[in-house]
Amino acid sequence: MTGATQEDSFTEHYWRDPHAALAGTRETCPVREVDFEGGRTWLVTRYDDVRAGLADERLAKDWRSSLPAEERASAPPGLPAPMSHMLTSLDPPEHTRLRSLVTQAFTARRIATLRPRVESVAEELLADLPEDEPIDLVARYAIVLPMVVISELLGVPEIDRDEFARLSTVLIDECPEPELERASTQMATYLEGLVAAKRAAPDDALLSALISASDEGDRLSDLEIVAMAMLLLMAGHETTAVFITNSVRALVADDSARERLARPESVPSLIEELLRWLSPALNASLRFATEDLEIGGVTIPRGASVTLSTGAANRDPARFGDPEVLDPDRNTAGHLAFGYGIHRCLGAALVRLEGEVGLAALFNRFPRLRVVADPADLTYRRSVHVHAPRTLPVVLGPRAGG
Repeated sequence: MTGATQEDSFTEHYWRDPHAALAGTRETCPVREVDFEGGRTWLVTRYDDVRAGLADERLAKDWRSSLPAEERASAPPGLPAPMSHMLTSLDPPEHTRLRSLVTQAFTARRIATLRPRVESVAEELLADLPEDEPIDLVARYAIVLPMVVISELLGVPEIDRDEFARLSTVLIDECPEPELERASTQMATYLEGLVAAKRAAPDDALLSALISASDEGDRLSDLEIVAMAMLLLMAGHETTAVFITNSVRALVADDSARERLARPESVPSLIEELLRWLSPALNASLRFATEDLEIGGVTIPRGASVTLSTGAANRDPARFGDPEVLDPDRNTAGHLAFGYGIHRCLGAALVRLEGEVGLAALFNRFPRLRVVADPADLTYRRSVHVHAPRTLPVVLGPRAGG
């Protein structure tokens, strides 16, 4: 079949409750064309279709791959540099080369050694928070924790971190094109200077490791290093902040799940279920059909953009029983919170670590934390990529043992 198109798209209903909106799409028209960031895209929502799409070589990240061979060389990239040089914008063989070099620096061992520092940062932040007056948990904790961690990991000076947090939000959220371009240019310009400084005076941070990474003489260019640093600052900070914020809301409403945070052996399974249930990145970045292809019985024409919804896939009842229920005892194997295939999230281990440490530290210190805002009064970020309230007013309550 060619597939019916739908004129409705990412509307106010989606901004407030994307899981409900995506569930409706999955049930009624699981592969359909919708309005998306000023254009059109084919939205794919069933688990089997999304997982297959994430690994399908015919769905390219660089839109130029969908052009006839004679037109590709002269076509401009879909995004300005350095964003066009990010891993999320590249296909093999460029992607293969870049990921291989980056993996040498961004290792599991490097992430594992961060646990004591993440614990220390969480405790420092919580120690400064008042117990008995409303605070915005987003601004005071959920954003700050991952920004401090990713900045220290990369080697970004403390004085610049608030500005990085602001710029990364602009780059993730829906905003006018001129504002997006300004934010991208500002972040890139700063990182270019930082890379030059690290090249002149290397340290133990990740940027220096990226500069020194090589494979048989091949090295990352400064543009590629800046692109990777920008991606890590955006994705590493934003997805974790969103994950912590939404997890707090879920755990406040679920005593049984929240109590697992006091038992270290129970925390990893809780985190995996929260990742499935919340899907910090609701939709994978755009892909482009390099030929006519069929997804879920629908023909996608060559050159069309495709959005694979990991959020919808992770709540597909055909894959997970009672998917709307938060169940830390379920088998979450195969969830797509970090994608699948060659573009699987490079920072998955870091998100897991910050989620485990950040949530356990918060609720173990403040077991009676409560949200003091009516859900109807919350305003949400307008982003097709992430979903979270802009602010989350809470009262932490007395500290444990107090």
